[in-house]
Amino acid sequence: MHSALAWVGRLLGATAFLSVATVAAMATVSNATAAEVSRDGLTLGPADSKNVLILHASNSVQVFKGVLEDFGRLNPGVRLEYTELSTQQLYQDTVARAQDDATAKRGPDLIISSAMDLQTKLVNDGYAQRHVSPETRALPAWANWRDEVFSIGTDPIVMVYNTKKLAAARVPHTRRALLSLLQAPDRPLANSISTYDVQGSGIGYLAATQDTRLDSMAGALLAAFGRNGVTTHESTEDALDKLERGEITLAYNLLESYTRHRIDQGAPLAIIYPQDYTLMLSRSAIIPKQASRGDLGALLLDYLLSPRGQEMLAKQSGMRPVNASVVPAAGIRPMALGVGLLVYLDALKKRHFLDLWRAAILPTGEPPRPDGNVPVHTHQAVH
Repeated sequence: MHSALAWVGRLLGATAFLSVATVAAMATVSNATAAEVSRDGLTLGPADSKNVLILHASNSVQVFKGVLEDFGRLNPGVRLEYTELSTQQLYQDTVARAQDDATAKRGPDLIISSAMDLQTKLVNDGYAQRHVSPETRALPAWANWRDEVFSIGTDPIVMVYNTKKLAAARVPHTRRALLSLLQAPDRPLANSISTYDVQGSGIGYLAATQDTRLDSMAGALLAAFGRNGVTTHESTEDALDKLERGEITLAYNLLESYTRHRIDQGAPLAIIYPQDYTLMLSRSAIIPKQASRGDLGALLLDYLLSPRGQEMLAKQSGMRPVNASVVPAAGIRPMALGVGLLVYLDALKKRHFLDLWRAAILPTGEPPRPDGNVPVHTHQAVH
């Protein structure tokens, strides 16, 4: 408790130790920090503030709103301007700004993306700045690479099914069991299963390539998807909509947090954590080298990594705290930040993987996307 309160004191620039009553009083102040929400972003804090923090992220505005409002309660003098962008846009904009004028201080002060491989690539290519604090030092090794890209929370990649369309006795709890279900004579998943369109989904591409790396049956599973008339989705929300409407029975490789939110709202859905392995995706953050207020970006980052910030992220967004993300008994594997994530961003490997994916998934004769390749990442809010 002492360390948590001391962190709040440092965050606010206090010269004296903050009492529990002071923190509680701050938490009750809501009117001054109520966010103005638009379709693709929000603003909070005084309009005339000279301390303007610009945040660009792929996190859904509605899911992230409560977290940012809590940050605002701790920092009432900061004006926060948040824009939700696709992971593709976050990456491309960062590169474009540097190519236009690498010395200009402009753009966001913090970038948060579910495309942890692209965030790693930005660091590897020199677009991020280093940040060291007690909060970043407390991270496990897999969640901090070069003190430039950090995991702020994790999200298991799971299978989800409609409980009204698939009997509990037939639910597949491993990929091998899913393959057997796809091969069953009565074809219960024919034209009723969905997976990411890896040509247009960043998370989908990352998850599928990790499957290929970890699972010798990945190719057979893709082929079985194709034979069962698989449909594709570009976001977890898209797949959940189809599941909830009963258009499909099962979806492969969705994010747990959004699924939990739907279930809490009464959707007839259930989550499968594959027992062979369950990948854990990180929401990762960088402070861009061109940030005009990198100090404010660091302030928000340290809040998100603090005990209070981690608790708020878990409550508001459904993400798992970083230090609670490894569950060996359940076979949950966080993907480590680092150069290992860059392997399938290599142009030749990417093209080869997509050729194999198209051959298995797409109906014969269906053309690839107009660019003939996968966008490095596309719209993925936190989906």
